[in-house]
Amino acid sequence: MHFTSEQRLDEGVLEREFTLGEIPGILWTPASASASAPVPLILLGHPPLGLRKMYPRLVARARHSAAEGFATATIELPGSGDRPRWPAVEQARADLRRAMEADEPVGDEIVDALVLPLVDKAVPEWQAALDALLSLPEIGGPVGYSGGVISIGIRLAVVEPRISAAVLFSGSFVPRALFEEARQVTIPLHVLLQWDDEGNDRQAALDLFDAFGSKEKSLHAHLGGHTGVPQYAGDAAAQFLTRHLK
Repeated sequence: MHFTSEQRLDEGVLEREFTLGEIPGILWTPASASASAPVPLILLGHPPLGLRKMYPRLVARARHSAAEGFATATIELPGSGDRPRWPAVEQARADLRRAMEADEPVGDEIVDALVLPLVDKAVPEWQAALDALLSLPEIGGPVGYSGGVISIGIRLAVVEPRISAAVLFSGSFVPRALFEEARQVTIPLHVLLQWDDEGNDRQAALDLFDAFGSKEKSLHAHLGGHTGVPQYAGDAAAQFLTRHLK
């Protein structure tokens, strides 16, 4: 991990941009973090729109978490931002747009081609980032995961034992293979669902929640479209992570 810049935000939050090989990322730590008082960590997921575009939302979440005593970090997803594009995934994205614009069913082939390569590449990168982040003296455990592409969250919850709890957003297509992996998830889950999400199959989201194997899981559904998650829903999700990571 190589830090490329740093700046102090409000209330002493330290923001540091870094690279991990070819992968850009950002780390935020509260003023209280130090080698003698390491803080818990939350991995901030996000959709594959690029860190620059997502930055306002990510930094707002980071500031909120820092006020609760958490470090937060995120990385650029494969094929996003300045990272190389994937022609096959770009084609799947175009096929998805075409099907949705024509009001046609989105087939499993499109979903698999769009999501599975992203999950297969992104999850090991998140694990490598976690290795590097936990090697810093000011960061300790436990670790939580919050938001982003739900399929990435599912795979991470299955394969990464250092993640103790997760907040997942049912706002993206999920391949059938990930439904099977969801049955292996055992960590506490807080799942958000926008009831009128124009790009999400509500019944599929409910079936996915039912599939999760966690003994502690809760589904929080709210009226509104994909980007209409109310502030109090985000506050409740943050309280969930605070309860499980402190």
